[in-house]
Amino acid sequence: MPHYLMNLRHVPDDEADEIRALFEDHEIRYYETPPSKWGISMGGFWVHDDDEAARARALLDEYQRQRLQTQRQAYEASLAAGETGGIWAMIRRRPVRTLAAVIAIVVIAGVSLLPFVRLG
Repeated sequence: MPHYLMNLRHVPDDEADEIRALFEDHEIRYYETPPSKWGISMGGFWVHDDDEAARARALLDEYQRQRLQTQRQAYEASLAAGETGGIWAMIRRRPVRTLAAVIAIVVIAGVSLLPFVRLG
């Protein structure tokens, strides 16, 4: 019976590539189903064998622990450098794009609510 190891929805390409390399380095026979472009199926990594599933799960857990640490360090470094932040950082970096997005949101909300406002 197939064992589902990991969901591939919203997984960055570099992470999926690293996991493929990890499985291949440890000679884990896996197969992959890609996520659909429309978001209906999630895709994932699978194995058939019970023993292989346990070994793959242990490798995957360790990889994800390490990835969490490296991604958290990268985020904290970019936060300290002022490259990442909240909405104010986004406004400072791209003011025109942010203003255009706000205007688009207001227009869409206005058009959506217009029939209800006219009823009263």
